[in-house]
Amino acid sequence: MAIPMLQQGRARARQQRILDAALRVFSRRGYRDASVEEIADKSSTSKGGIYFHFPGKEAIFLHLLDRTVARLRAKIDAALAEHDDPIAKADAALLAVLHTFAKHRALARLFMVETMGAGHVFQRRMAEVHAEFATIIQRQLDEAVEQGVIEPLDTEIAGRAWFGALNELITDWVLLERPDRLEDTYAALRPLLMRSVGAVNPSDRARVMP
Repeated sequence: MAIPMLQQGRARARQQRILDAALRVFSRRGYRDASVEEIADKSSTSKGGIYFHFPGKEAIFLHLLDRTVARLRAKIDAALAEHDDPIAKADAALLAVLHTFAKHRALARLFMVETMGAGHVFQRRMAEVHAEFATIIQRQLDEAVEQGVIEPLDTEIAGRAWFGALNELITDWVLLERPDRLEDTYAALRPLLMRSVGAVNPSDRARVMP
């Protein structure tokens, strides 16, 4: 029993090395110019070892995307659980995405930039992810309308706009290789988002409540 478990542990460790190396290669080379040979070299793995875990470059890239999405979902769920105010929840969801990418510029490049030039499969997957995250924002805005925190509005469009604005901000930060902190740029965006739905910043609302 110990031998199969040891083999499984080694296989998982090798798969992790492959994915970590692939992230570096895709981020530096771009999807189209990246090669299985270079991923194998950077992960200290043979090409055969790569194909044992993944059928090809596309599968590696999709696995990285899905792993990133899962990480973001977990961060968003944890952030939402910390707040009761629906506007604060929407703000926290955006901040969870932003903080994740702020710590991992290579991950941000993979997620926000490389997918756009990697082909229809990846573009379709990213469209699904964007819609999922925009829906998370929409749900919080729906709750804000139900509670009378904001006036009725098209929350679907607003959710797309909020996540789209954050997506644009992160993409710009990656493409232009801006040295400034990503968190600081969001400070300028937040008031615009709040005004777009007629909301008061949750922290400001807390100060004026009796």
